[in-house]
Amino acid sequence: MKKVLLSLAVMFVTVLGTNKVVAQEVTNGAQIKFAKDIHDYGNVEYGGNGQCTFEFTNTGNAPLIISNAKGSCGCTVPSWPKEPVAPGATASLSVKYDTKRPGAINKSVTITSNASNSPTKVVRIKGTVKPKPTSGAPVNNTGAPANK
Repeated sequence: MKKVLLSLAVMFVTVLGTNKVVAQEVTNGAQIKFAKDIHDYGNVEYGGNGQCTFEFTNTGNAPLIISNAKGSCGCTVPSWPKEPVAPGATASLSVKYDTKRPGAINKSVTITSNASNSPTKVVRIKGTVKPKPTSGAPVNNTGAPANK
C-alpha cells in the first residue's frame, strides 16, 4: 500500500512540474495584445474618413514581427509596421475603409505574426456608410451656388 501511495505521489508531482514548464514556454517569445478588437465607425458620411487605428503592445520578451495583414475584401486596406516591435513597445495597425460604398460595414482584418499567444489575430470594423448625397442647389462655373 505504501508503494502505491508513493507511486501516486511521484506521478502527481511530475504532472504538476510538467504543467509549470508548459505554462512558462507559452509566455516566452513575442506576445500581441490589442487595446480593442473592434472599431465601430457608427454612421459615416458617403466619401467620409474611413481611416481607423488598432493599437497593440508586445507584452512578450522577444521582438514581435507582423508578417502580414489582410483585409476581408478589397475595400478594407490595412497597413502595419514592417520593422520588429520591441518587447514592451506599442505600435499600431491602420485600416482604411472605402466609404464610397453605402450600407452596412462588417469587415475583418487577419493579422499574421510570430506572437506565441496569437499567431493569427482577427480585428473587425463595423458601422454604416450613409447613402450618396443627391445634388442640391445648382452650381455655377466658379463652384459657388448659382443666383436665382
